[in-house]
Amino acid sequence: MRAFVLGMALSGLQLVARADGLSVESFNHAGRLTFNEIPTATVYRVESAPAPGGSWRAASNGAAPITLVASGSGSVTCSVPMDVARQFYRVVATVTNASPQDVPSFLVLVPGGTNSGNDPDLGAYSLTVATFYMDPREVTKAMWDEVRIWSASYGYAYDNVGSGKGTNHPVQGVNWYDCVKWCNARSEKEGLTPVYYADSDMYTVYRTGLVVAPYVNSAANGYRLPTVTEWQYAARGGVANGRFPWSDSDTIQHARANYFSELFDRAVYDTSATQQWHPDYDTGSMPYTSPVGSFAPTGAGLYDLAGNVSEWCYDWYPGNENTYRTISGGSWNGPAETCRIAETGLASPNGANTSYGFRTVRNP
Repeated sequence: MRAFVLGMALSGLQLVARADGLSVESFNHAGRLTFNEIPTATVYRVESAPAPGGSWRAASNGAAPITLVASGSGSVTCSVPMDVARQFYRVVATVTNASPQDVPSFLVLVPGGTNSGNDPDLGAYSLTVATFYMDPREVTKAMWDEVRIWSASYGYAYDNVGSGKGTNHPVQGVNWYDCVKWCNARSEKEGLTPVYYADSDMYTVYRTGLVVAPYVNSAANGYRLPTVTEWQYAARGGVANGRFPWSDSDTIQHARANYFSELFDRAVYDTSATQQWHPDYDTGSMPYTSPVGSFAPTGAGLYDLAGNVSEWCYDWYPGNENTYRTISGGSWNGPAETCRIAETGLASPNGANTSYGFRTVRNP
């Protein structure tokens, strides 16, 4: 994704884009915007905001967001709404076929494709996804606070302020609604298009209240919760048939993850030499989380996909639509079984458990 420029719009403005390179050339007083095209971009979105710093939202004429299909040369023109006296506009280009050089330095590129095989415990599976970006680590308490505090000035309200064992530990004690709204806030803070909306026109960004099933702008480039399929596909890292997010073994130990190794009736694949809570982190009061990234990453560069905190996913739990959302990945307080890639848990979206956290994903 590339986002190209802002400008103050005046009544009657026509937005014009000429596509032939990779930079903004001009935006004059008459509202003529000329920008250069990204060669791999196919669709441009028009977005508006009351100030240059955002909050950005899709501009629309009626119900449909304004999109511009690039012609490769010449001009592309559209009319923008003029229902306010002072408004800023920008054009966002959606890039297809993302390559490693397009990936923001703080995210991991998960190439699209299909991973099919047989899970050691749960049998045949097939996971197909489009390319996406993923946070390499769980969202920390420090990052949560930075976005949450910023978003308070833009109309955001959360059920829970979130907690954490330390600033570099995962945030926990946040429910599904909190995480979805935080994704939108992070998007707006970074000048990206939010994914979740409170209305079918996708004009009212979901910032407050309990919207049980937010409207999803699947073309948006902002942050969102992963689907279960995306989470499991990323955790497998291109390797088929595995039980855990590492490819050299189908067993788990405290050397690999922060989880609860049971004293009795342990799973045969839990071969940890130490039992119960992780001995390096069961200090002070609960929760016994570990700093994010404390264990070796997967081959894809992702951390803590087994243990630490269970991670909220977007999906309804199968067979429990409108009741429970899905969590993945096990936690500091969960046994080895919950750390398996294919194991999914269910939780009330209102639940704010000290074992629940999250990470985000983005479309290219």
